[in-house]
Amino acid sequence: MTRALPMHPKRQRGATLIEVLVSLVILMIGLLGLIGVMIQSQRAQLEAYQRTQAMLLVQDMAARINGNRTAADCYVQAGALGTGGSGGAPALGACSYGMATSQGARALQDLSDWKDLILGSTETAGGNSVGAVLGGRGCIVKDATTGVFQVTVAWQGVQPSGPPPAAVACGQGQYGNENLRRAVSVTLIPPNAS
Repeated sequence: MTRALPMHPKRQRGATLIEVLVSLVILMIGLLGLIGVMIQSQRAQLEAYQRTQAMLLVQDMAARINGNRTAADCYVQAGALGTGGSGGAPALGACSYGMATSQGARALQDLSDWKDLILGSTETAGGNSVGAVLGGRGCIVKDATTGVFQVTVAWQGVQPSGPPPAAVACGQGQYGNENLRRAVSVTLIPPNAS
């Protein structure tokens, strides 16, 4: 009597080509998602850096105005300083101090220094100013009825979001899409303003 040997099915060894391809597709989808997250993170980081730089510029000018309170009205500008601004040197606002006085000269020097800061003159690479906020503009206005000053720095964001409030007019219409305009402002009431 002959016995039939039991048939053992062949065991699979390794992975088939289709399994490898499916694994690679899943891996690629995951990597593309990771790249997208990294790009969004870099955009958010740039936006935060720009906002920080603009806030430092606004606080700098507010401190300059407070330091020269008697000539505070000299700081008011008809146009924006910086990118697309007046182009030349800033002019003294409507104030009772002229260039012959130390207060007027100080105000004009402060405005010139502030314009240079907005244009990024403190950091250079290859002879070019690189420390500026993107498309930076600085505005100083005074409400004639309340005497409140508004110091604003506007710049161009890297991706659309909500525009600044309508009360902040600095840079309005200068960036193509209002949803790309960013702005930070400080209001102050300097005592003894002329």
